[in-house]
Amino acid sequence: MFDQLTVVNHPLIQHKLGIMRDDQTGPKEFRELLKEITLLLTYEATRHIPTYDKEIKTPLVKMVGQCIEDKKVTVVPILRAGLGMVEGVLSLMPNASVGYIGIYRDPDTIQPVEYYSKLPSVDENTQLFVLDPMLATGVSSSWALKVVKKAGAKQISLMCLIAAPEGVRFIEKNHPDVKIFTAALDERLNDHAYIIPGLGDAGDRLYRTK
Repeated sequence: MFDQLTVVNHPLIQHKLGIMRDDQTGPKEFRELLKEITLLLTYEATRHIPTYDKEIKTPLVKMVGQCIEDKKVTVVPILRAGLGMVEGVLSLMPNASVGYIGIYRDPDTIQPVEYYSKLPSVDENTQLFVLDPMLATGVSSSWALKVVKKAGAKQISLMCLIAAPEGVRFIEKNHPDVKIFTAALDERLNDHAYIIPGLGDAGDRLYRTK
């Protein structure tokens, strides 16, 4: 259906996502589950990362092991909900750099408004992951992808918890070179551009702001 989309349909992910969707799940458990699901998504989203040879010595013999250069990895959460995904990625790649892009969606126009951007040095060899739990219209994520491309990133993946078909379609149209990894592809957007069935506003649920 979508060329650049990978839905990581693992039983552990679907179990944890079902708990997150429940409106009775509080912020503490919501944060913990988001971290855990992000860790599992990261496993799949990093399959393409190149490795290099390193000579090591086991208790028995010398051998050549495989390593990744996680210092060449950059993680960029979209504030504020994307912050909930950072720890899950860093638990697997602790030497990765972290940048931040602040974007909110204007409630009247549904257009992105950028209010903050701070990125580490990136280039064409950087493995860059943009984090945004809810890929709804795709407008905010698309804007963030423009920002990291302008900074010099070429190898970019977008990781999200839940995606709507409209958002995936928008990203593929505007950024056909970006791979998308999600735990679920939901049905559609409602009239207020919220994902159905979704889980509500991820930022509000993370930080109990509503």
